[in-house]
Amino acid sequence: MGPTSKDGWNGAGGQARNELFDSLRLELRRGCLVLAVLAQLRAEHYGYTLRKALAESGLEIEESTLYPLLRRLETQGLLNSEWREEEKRNKRFYRLSGEGERILGLLLAEWTGINQSLGRIVEGLKANTGKER
Repeated sequence: MGPTSKDGWNGAGGQARNELFDSLRLELRRGCLVLAVLAQLRAEHYGYTLRKALAESGLEIEESTLYPLLRRLETQGLLNSEWREEEKRNKRFYRLSGEGERILGLLLAEWTGINQSLGRIVEGLKANTGKER
């Protein structure tokens, strides 16, 4: 086996492993984005302020990901939106609908259960190996 960097991804096949990690990381993030966006939209935002609020919480999201997600959530009836002029520009403001509030509550309960389960799994890994992986 060749030398590896501290992240373990150098050497033969390193680029393929990096691509695999990036793909899996995106899949993991995608599953969290809906919950994060719905939670942020309990307060009204337009796209830029929503991206900023998410980034300030440590979850950066590209415009090319955010706007299609907002359109999909609105089509699903989870968001309401309206165009308004602010600072001499038209901006589309988003907020949770009543159904969005209901679904957010259900998703938060589901997330709490998943998070607790993953916590137990990770603690089991630490106990078995003496460290996090």
